[in-house]
Amino acid sequence: MSRYVSYRDFDWVLMGFVLVICALGVLQIHSATEHTKFAGAHIRQIYWIAAGVGAMFLVSLLNYQALLEQTHWIYVAALASLIAVLLFGQKYLGARRWIKMPGGVHFQPSEWVKLILILAVAKYFADLHERELSWLDFLKAGAIVGFPMLMVLAQPDLGTALTYLPVAIMGLFLGGLRWKQALIVLAIMGLLVPVAWIKVLKPYQKERLTSFINPDADRQGSGYQVNQSLIAVGSGGIWGSSQGSQTHLAFLPVPQTDFIFAAFAEEHGFVGALTVLLLYFIVLMRLTQNAQTAPDRAGAFLVMGVVAVLSFHILVNIGMVVGFMPVTGIPLPLMSYGGSSVLFMFLALGIVMNVRMRRFVN
Repeated sequence: MSRYVSYRDFDWVLMGFVLVICALGVLQIHSATEHTKFAGAHIRQIYWIAAGVGAMFLVSLLNYQALLEQTHWIYVAALASLIAVLLFGQKYLGARRWIKMPGGVHFQPSEWVKLILILAVAKYFADLHERELSWLDFLKAGAIVGFPMLMVLAQPDLGTALTYLPVAIMGLFLGGLRWKQALIVLAIMGLLVPVAWIKVLKPYQKERLTSFINPDADRQGSGYQVNQSLIAVGSGGIWGSSQGSQTHLAFLPVPQTDFIFAAFAEEHGFVGALTVLLLYFIVLMRLTQNAQTAPDRAGAFLVMGVVAVLSFHILVNIGMVVGFMPVTGIPLPLMSYGGSSVLFMFLALGIVMNVRMRRFVN
């Protein structure tokens, strides 16, 4: 049975909103880095976006069902790349997260592993054929996500490791998780939190997790980033400040990456920030609509996996900027500067388009 594939079924509306968000990100990166050592980063961001769009169109032409059949080999390759980071990765600021590629490009495998996990989880739950989720099924799903997560934690990269969780949660939720199972797991996690706090987390990670509760306790130390971000967001007012003093005077840390939303809110105010949130909301709703029209269970799982990761990124990054979440270094999708993050997002959108373009069977 052949599937009819045409770019008439491509979600051009979704593509349009995604490119608007990217354009706002490029403009903000340019504004935030214009007189710094990172000047010109917006040009590199444009190159990454162009490469991402090209990759998205290529991925959209693949048959996602054929891709799912090869998921076990792709998953092994993902684990191998994470092992390579631990063995040969470049160490920067105490963390080993990147592999240096020819031409001086740094590749962060933990970003593309998110996409592999979306494929692996979709394949696993689609093969269960909607049967009731047993504890063995639950443990297998946990292992699929758990092994890569532990490797990323070892780098250490707590922020990226946390982005793997929504893939597992979405898969379990859609796969038939029972309330009794959920409550038992939550209780076990509650018991393990003190152990993880004492044995697993490093001192700087503990400071990040606690500083958002009381950033004034150490204004020049662990609470500095949150305080400067709150000042930047607040100084934007309703319509924004053309001066952008927190951003342009370098008080706001990394305004082109983790705190790009704070920089944007300072320069464009409450109205600008609300506009960005509205754009993200439309993108998420459009993605959810595509999941509802997926031709099969696996396709719906794939699209909802992308929704889960994107939602988590937006929630945590913006929550971090306004002091409701700890600082974890999770970028704002499509806006924050960074090649690995941009490529992951467009590859994920390519998978979504892939599913959408195969809605009709002839």
